[in-house]
Amino acid sequence: MNQETRRMYGPKNPDCDLVHAEKYRGENEDFREAANRWSGFLQDNHEHYMAFRDISLYQRFMPPGRVQAGAGSLKNVTLYNCFVMATIHDSFTDGPTREELKALPPGSHAPLSIMDTAKNAAITMRQGGGVGYDISPLRPSGDIIRGVQSTTDGPLAFAPIYDAVCRATSSAGNRRGAQMLVMRIDHPDIEAFIRAKQINDDSIPWEYRPLRGFNMSIAVTDKFIECLASGKPFPLQFGGKVYREVDPHALWDMIMRGTYDWAEPGVLFIDRINEMNNLYYCETIAATNPCGEQPLPPYGACLLGSFNWVKYLKKDADGKYWFDYDQIEADIPHVVRAMDNVVDRSRYPLPQQKLEAQRKRRMGLGHTGVANALEAMGFPYGSVKFLQKQEEIMSFITNKCYQASANLAREKGSFPLYDEDRYMASRFIEGLWDETKDMIKKYGIRNSHLTSIAPTGTISFTADNVSSGIEPVLDYKQARTIIVPGGTRKVVVPDYGVEYLGVRGRTVVSGEITAAEHIGVLTTAQMHIDSACSKTVNVPANFSFNDFKDLYLMAYEGGAKGCTTYRPADKYDEPIKSASKEESLVEACGWDPETGQRTGACADE
Repeated sequence: MNQETRRMYGPKNPDCDLVHAEKYRGENEDFREAANRWSGFLQDNHEHYMAFRDISLYQRFMPPGRVQAGAGSLKNVTLYNCFVMATIHDSFTDGPTREELKALPPGSHAPLSIMDTAKNAAITMRQGGGVGYDISPLRPSGDIIRGVQSTTDGPLAFAPIYDAVCRATSSAGNRRGAQMLVMRIDHPDIEAFIRAKQINDDSIPWEYRPLRGFNMSIAVTDKFIECLASGKPFPLQFGGKVYREVDPHALWDMIMRGTYDWAEPGVLFIDRINEMNNLYYCETIAATNPCGEQPLPPYGACLLGSFNWVKYLKKDADGKYWFDYDQIEADIPHVVRAMDNVVDRSRYPLPQQKLEAQRKRRMGLGHTGVANALEAMGFPYGSVKFLQKQEEIMSFITNKCYQASANLAREKGSFPLYDEDRYMASRFIEGLWDETKDMIKKYGIRNSHLTSIAPTGTISFTADNVSSGIEPVLDYKQARTIIVPGGTRKVVVPDYGVEYLGVRGRTVVSGEITAAEHIGVLTTAQMHIDSACSKTVNVPANFSFNDFKDLYLMAYEGGAKGCTTYRPADKYDEPIKSASKEESLVEACGWDPETGQRTGACADE
């Protein structure tokens, strides 16, 4: 096959192809050979191989970066992007007592000590997985440590241990470990958590600032939202003991001020996450993966991948674009089958992670190129018609994914923890099409969860800079620094919509997209996603603080499982920038663990 024929596949832009080669391909391996490799590794038979290979070659569906880089290779890496660590036991090295172990619910994993958690995080990041932690089980500062006659400095005293593990661990491929740190809003140390990364001393470089390798999020409860609405004092408690009560408005203002000025902490609506969980009957979720799109139980793993909407666009006789439902319906069963095979064929850093994955067979199939595709069809980003079409397509894809999983269960069996009555009673499942629910009742379901929306920063760039996830286009040209052999190089890459579709849609830098429209895109997407959505609500620097606070309540009332915002400030910089304006804005959520800066790439997801 000649070079020209080979270039029919994969990214056309040479800089995008260079990034794909650097991140995901072996030495002297071209895109076609890489797609052959991962398709061969994930196939069930020749027919499946040929179908999934075609999907991959034309980038209609893009497996996660870990799969593209590792599937079928000789690398000792996991094919999963991220994990949530075990529940942390409130002990330095001892772990739970026999009595505590006996009291655990059947089938649950034992908590781990602070140091055992650090060890497992290092093992996980070494194989390429990002990690999430919930530090809420650790006692608050000032509490007595029995046996040593001293007091604890609280959960944040141990966070630097995990931060150091991340910095010291060289993870698989060309990425550094990513981490999420979560604390419940009712923990007595919540104010310290909010302020943990707010360092105003410009003499301290980013690389030396505390907790620079973490995204930080607060698990906000329904009880707090109720206190915020009523004005009643909100109790901060631990181990059943109320330590003090605080003014909910003052606490909310502290969180919002941190986010307004520092882009952190993020907010997770933790009760909604658990109420809407398909597996509400056998797991409790307390944390997420580093970018927030996968709320996961202890040892849970997120298996991601994205349908590239621009590759399903077709033109009619009048030159108008339309979405090819027939093609994506034909592709979905092959994608679900391939991703399901990852569960059994991936390496796992820890045996508990393997057990958790195989008992539930969770995956998170998502979307990218949404803005480019819908704007090419004539729907301006965030408009009412945009939201209507987004909902229509996402509902179709989600139901077809569940139907494909039901058909796969007919062939291979349901996931081991499937309980028909309780699963069918879950709130998300109740909202599926009747046809879909009938298939699940008849055949079972192979995978407990099927959908998620990741930031897709890198894989979208390697698809010729298609719009990331459900984000809008940053600008018609974007400047970014890419890794090249021997160093780095600054490049300017055109937006996919402009370059290949001839469409100049609404952009972040233009200021055309309102904050309410951003929230609308998030909440509309969440309706048809069983996990969560990574989405940044961009606001201008002069956006008022009071209006800013309202955005989070708007997201909560709209059904979101979390919210991330970004307002330009001089406290941080971004690696992805507009090439036409000096002012830079972030494209999607994330935190670069190497520089401590807010990023748009958000690892490989």
